[in-house]
Amino acid sequence: MIGMKVRIEDRTKRVKKKAKEANFKSLGHAGAAIRLTARRSIRKRQTASAPGKPPHTRKGQLRRAVMYAVEQQQERVVIGPEFARVGPSAMAHEFGGRFRGQRFSRRPFMGPALMKIKDRLPRKWAGSVR
Repeated sequence: MIGMKVRIEDRTKRVKKKAKEANFKSLGHAGAAIRLTARRSIRKRQTASAPGKPPHTRKGQLRRAVMYAVEQQQERVVIGPEFARVGPSAMAHEFGGRFRGQRFSRRPFMGPALMKIKDRLPRKWAGSVR
């Protein structure tokens, strides 16, 4: 006859909590990296940029308006120009359109920032759960 004792511990809640914390941290790192890339693409110049290139900013307002926020409950990050600072002008640059009676050509800066950094994003999550 062989005797055996088995003890089982359920650590599911602990693992889920650690994964959620790691995801929150990784989302923050990803948001910061995309914001930095977008900010660096916006140059301070007095003249308008060429259509299809990131917009220029005269006083740096558009560059400073690019923010990110991590929403912990929905587990997502929101990155883009703060509407309270620059209003709909950033949308006119990104997608093209009208702003204050003028027609703007597309001068995307958020989309290209994401595309430039997308290959590095999985590394932000790699090994994050400990």
